[in-house]
Amino acid sequence: MAEPSLVSTGEEPEERAIEAALRPKHLDDFVGQQRVRRQLSLVLEASRLRGRSADHVLLSGPPGLGKTTLAMIIAAEMNAPLRISSGPAIQHAGDLAAILSSLSEGEVLFLDEIHRMSRPAEEMLYMAMEDFRVDIVVGKGAGATAIPLDLPPFTLVGATTRAGLLPGPLRDRFGFTGHLEFYSVEELELVLRRSAGLLDLRVTSAGFTEVAGRSRGTPRIANRLLRRVRDWALVHRIERIDARAAAAALDMYEVDARGLDRLDRAVLTALATKFGGGPVGLSTLAIAVGEEPETVETVAEPYLVREGLMGRTPRGRIVTPAAYEHLGLPVPPDAPFAYSSTLFGPGSAPADEAGDDDVLAEWR
Repeated sequence: MAEPSLVSTGEEPEERAIEAALRPKHLDDFVGQQRVRRQLSLVLEASRLRGRSADHVLLSGPPGLGKTTLAMIIAAEMNAPLRISSGPAIQHAGDLAAILSSLSEGEVLFLDEIHRMSRPAEEMLYMAMEDFRVDIVVGKGAGATAIPLDLPPFTLVGATTRAGLLPGPLRDRFGFTGHLEFYSVEELELVLRRSAGLLDLRVTSAGFTEVAGRSRGTPRIANRLLRRVRDWALVHRIERIDARAAAAALDMYEVDARGLDRLDRAVLTALATKFGGGPVGLSTLAIAVGEEPETVETVAEPYLVREGLMGRTPRGRIVTPAAYEHLGLPVPPDAPFAYSSTLFGPGSAPADEAGDDDVLAEWR
């Protein structure tokens, strides 16, 4: 069984409880996402002035950036109750009808991973969002009848990590769409300062910078790493956490200076040493590191590609010279991108284009 990753996006019940305590309760306390925060503030203020429920809101972006927190803030700012569910939990139109029929006027319904709803439930949601009405089908076959059910005005807040999977008719029914971006180190330091105050921790500015630099641009991961540093400092009886203490704590948890954990380094090491830098298929790579292909693709790959340490081509996964440098390994002369210290050197073709030519040559 694979060890849990410290920078994984999955959460244990205790972790979720602590995470909830660290969540900001109001929009003014929410750190980062300046553009989305300004736009959302305008939407909510206009709704309050009109005395009506806010428009439906769609929040998209990678996990851990604050979509759930913003949904809770929307309910708090509108002084409305919050109902929480998720797309995978709604597999039948009847499941959605039961939720919608029990909503009170002005209530905020938060659907996480909304792109994973079933198609019948999606089609029912279209009418509910636009006309605040659903048709309940009673009976089967020729004797089936549709009973219209009026709904009180409500605000739907949908969250998705894969906005491209949402059908166009559903996406168009949201009055406001906000895409959340990864945080800068400076923004994460502000998040950590607030969390440290709530956890009653004494951390130096350099300590905050050290933790923020290893947090993958994600507040959820930053708060989790801060709690692990807190545990390390408590055991070692350190009252004031500086950069050296934070680095020592995170090194013990195998989170390196670039935020890579055990799985990330295993993937890069396998590519660099076992497969000569690639290209190699996902399934083969997953077997080499002892993980499921879905784990490698969804947990490790996105960050490694974003950091320029790994590339995806039509022929498979490859590592870049930056990955060799990070691992402290020499770049083999026949490795992909070995001709340049950057991903695309002068006069070179992008990997995808080169890979496409190779695939076409093999096809011919």
